[in-house]
Amino acid sequence: MARSNQKEVLIVEDEAMIRMVAADALATRGLVAWEACNAEEALHALDEHPPMFTDVNMPGYLNGIDLARRVHKVRPDVELIITSATIVANDDLPDHGTFLGKPYLMDRLVQIVATKLDPSLGG
Repeated sequence: MARSNQKEVLIVEDEAMIRMVAADALATRGLVAWEACNAEEALHALDEHPPMFTDVNMPGYLNGIDLARRVHKVRPDVELIITSATIVANDDLPDHGTFLGKPYLMDRLVQIVATKLDPSLGG
């Protein structure tokens, strides 16, 4: 797949409606939002679509924290955003990971993603 100069993000969320709303919110702001419904799909798509926005609670052998740790270990360059309805301590996040509590406003998600993609935007 040919790479473009467009800003991309991979959304990992098992709840289809949440995933689609997040993808639409990012797309309306000019970002390319790719989707994965679990950690396995995310790991297959990672080379093509960093950074990553992932939910903590997902079906499968890896939850979002485990996924974020694995991604950080093999690709420390990938920016990570972790979301959950339960609080995740900063100590549980990989370096430079950002926690976004659920429920969240789509504008806040877009702001965090934009900052991860371009740190000069501030946060």
